Amino acid sequence: MYRDVLKVLDQWRASAHRKPLLLRGQRQVGKTWMLKELARLRYERVAYFNFEASPSLGSIFESTKDPHRLLETLTVLHGSRIEPGRTLIVLDEIQESNAALNALKYFAEDAPEYHVACAGSLLGVTLSRPSSFPVGKVDLLTIHPLTFSEFLRACGEKSLASHLESIKEVRPVPEPLESRLYESLATYLLVGGMPEPARAWAENADMDRVRSTQRDILTAYELDFAKHAPPKDIARIGHVWRSIPAQLAKENRRFIYGAARPGARARDYEGALHWLEATGVVTRVNAVTAPRLPLAGYDDVSGFKIYGSDTGLLARQSGLESTALSSPSTPFTEFKGALTENYVLQSLVAQFESAPRYWRASGAAEVEFLLQRQDDVHPIEVKAGLAVRSRSLRVYRDAFAPKLAVRISRRGLQHRDGLLDVPLYLTDQLDRLIGLVS
Repeated sequence: MYRDVLKVLDQWRASAHRKPLLLRGQRQVGKTWMLKELARLRYERVAYFNFEASPSLGSIFESTKDPHRLLETLTVLHGSRIEPGRTLIVLDEIQESNAALNALKYFAEDAPEYHVACAGSLLGVTLSRPSSFPVGKVDLLTIHPLTFSEFLRACGEKSLASHLESIKEVRPVPEPLESRLYESLATYLLVGGMPEPARAWAENADMDRVRSTQRDILTAYELDFAKHAPPKDIARIGHVWRSIPAQLAKENRRFIYGAARPGARARDYEGALHWLEATGVVTRVNAVTAPRLPLAGYDDVSGFKIYGSDTGLLARQSGLESTALSSPSTPFTEFKGALTENYVLQSLVAQFESAPRYWRASGAAEVEFLLQRQDDVHPIEVKAGLAVRSRSLRVYRDAFAPKLAVRISRRGLQHRDGLLDVPLYLTDQLDRLIGLVS
């Protein structure tokens, strides 16, 4: 199952300014597989160490900060030579050892010739504690679920994926291709981009197995809450987590604490929300008071939305049955188009460094996402159904006159009068498409 991020990993390997690498991302998103695949493709061998499977590994890093002494011990444990540039050292579940995390600083300073890559299912939580983070001494890379294009390739639709990635003119995609793309996208909304469910579908088109693997992932998340979260937040994390489908099913999707638990107050639940964000299983989208640069400077912390990290897990969490595939349009419009909107956000997060925001006016106008790209802010409207007329985007354009507005819907690809219409299946090509018309 090829992942585009392997290109980034290869660039890290070849960089003259390489530092120890930290892969962040939610549990079971494929971090360990990608490091082992990089080792298979580009190194002679891999020296793999897992701090969760072997808790005593942490004591090695507590005994010394000298990377060369550490390498002597790791070589004995590995059973063969660890050579600079030829061996990839993988430290998995490194969040289990603060000493190992801090030791990366000394690898960067005193042994930069060694290639060290680390991963952890709760690494985001660990990195939120400043004392654990070797600031400026590591390269960070966040791993996301498979994009729709990656999903197409995994399912044997390489020609369709290549067609999407090679579009150089803004004009409608031929209808026969579009029909196949929407059929595949409907499946993607239910299967999602987590590697194991995607593999289950790609190998046998077995939705029962897909749902079983999704259930296992969701169960693992719940176990993480109980095992690793601060005791005072465990119940609150569960309340927030289980409320996400209902929060997104509301007309405006704005997060309401009372929907997580009656009587819940923001000050009591902010820690739970932060913990879920740090694990990577949810994404917060803040409202902004004004669409100006930088968007983060205009965050309205009183209004935000919480989305899932993966449409397939959200569909499973919502109890959406596989029978939704019996109608080609059902997955797009289920619980008021929430899956479609979540899919668009998922695609934006994977493409753009700056986190999307959303805009709302005092009246009924609201634009789903604002995207900061270079020196511009682009409003992005999302339409799950076939009707695309909307007052909100018109209000926004009249008020702020953006250079380019984007509407993601089931309309064909076109650019006219400062409005870029992007078909839903091209969402993960949005950065490139905006570049074509800018």
